[in-house]
Amino acid sequence: MMKTFEHRSIIPGSAEQVMAFYATPNAPTKLTPPPIFFQINDDRRRSIKDGELEFTLWFGPIPFRWLSRHEPGSIEHSFIDRMLTGPMATWVHEHIVRDVPDGVEITDRIQIAHKGGIVGVFTRLFFDGLPLRLLFNFRQMATRAAVRRMTGQHTL
Repeated sequence: MMKTFEHRSIIPGSAEQVMAFYATPNAPTKLTPPPIFFQINDDRRRSIKDGELEFTLWFGPIPFRWLSRHEPGSIEHSFIDRMLTGPMATWVHEHIVRDVPDGVEITDRIQIAHKGGIVGVFTRLFFDGLPLRLLFNFRQMATRAAVRRMTGQHTL
C-alpha cells in the first residue's frame, strides 16, 4: 500500500543556502542521526539533481543498502531522490525548498510502500511513522545548524 509522509519546517536562511548545503558531499552524513551510520558506497551524482548514489544505512549491525537516482524536482529549488533498489517497494523523496517571509520553508514529501516479509517488518520499524518524524526533526536541526555555519552565525 502506497502512502505519503510529509514534513515541513521553517528555518532562518534562504533557499539558495539550503540547496548549497544539500549539494555538499557530506550532507547525507550530517543529516543522519546517531545511532544510524550513513556509508557512501559509490557517488555518481553530477549534481544534487542528477546522478546516482549508492549507500548503506547501518542500524547497529543491520545494513540497509540503497541505490537512489537524483533528479530535478517540481520547482527550481527542489530535487527528488528515487530509490532504484533497496529495502522498500517504493521510496520517492522530494525535497522542496522555498523562500518565505520568515526564512526558508523545507518540505520533505515521501511516497512510501513497504515490501512484504521480514524486510517489510524492519522497514516499517525504521522508515515509517514516529521514526520518520524523529528523523526529519533531526534533519531540521542539522540543516539549521549547517546554514548558520555557512553564514557565520554560531549561536542557537
